[in-house]
Amino acid sequence: MTTASTTRHPEWPVQLRLPGQSAAHEGPVDMHMMYVMHHAFRRDLAAFAAAAAVTPSSDRETWQALGRRWDLFSTALHHHHAGEDAGLWPRLLEVADEPGRATLEAMEVEHEEIDPMLEACAAGFARLGHHDDEDARRALAVRLVAARESLARHLAHEESDAIALVQQHLTDADWLALEEEHFRARLSLRQTLALVAWAAHELPDEARASVLRKAGLPFRVLRMIGRRPFLRQERAAFRHLADA
Repeated sequence: MTTASTTRHPEWPVQLRLPGQSAAHEGPVDMHMMYVMHHAFRRDLAAFAAAAAVTPSSDRETWQALGRRWDLFSTALHHHHAGEDAGLWPRLLEVADEPGRATLEAMEVEHEEIDPMLEACAAGFARLGHHDDEDARRALAVRLVAARESLARHLAHEESDAIALVQQHLTDADWLALEEEHFRARLSLRQTLALVAWAAHELPDEARASVLRKAGLPFRVLRMIGRRPFLRQERAAFRHLADA
């Protein structure tokens, strides 16, 4: 496993470090939004696993809210992985050496392994949104823990090894072009409003201030507009965690 560089060029950006993050390689590419997304994925799967363990199977309203909240999470994760598969990994495969290619191929395999687990979780939320089914609740709780652990391993691998390749082979201009083409494209305004508020949720104060400053005024405005609806959705979905 590659370890994070300890020497930073004076012109390189300061990399963001968030709870649960495995590494933050020094280099010319500012990876702050990648790390923000990873933080949100870890946060969400931990919350979903905890909520499935304590939400009564009979509470139809909460399960429907959890299902809608799962849709937001899965939209974000699918869009993120699709951007990596279509843009980032192919770009790096053009320039990586043999060990680097093995890392990138592993990234794609890990995506393929995670997808069926997430589909099974989505089916569990759909079932509980319409039926009082304690067996389905128990099965979903197990699947969510498995999905949380699988995604955690993948994110750690990506942060430790794949992002090292980004810093080795790409410039910040390369990264910004990839972000624009593959990570920000094809999102509706409604999705963007929800995802901006979602991404900033529960970031440590200093990190959130840094992210909002770097992202600029449009991002801050979108977060202000989307924050209240997102928090209402959050309270409805995870209401039983407050009582646990």
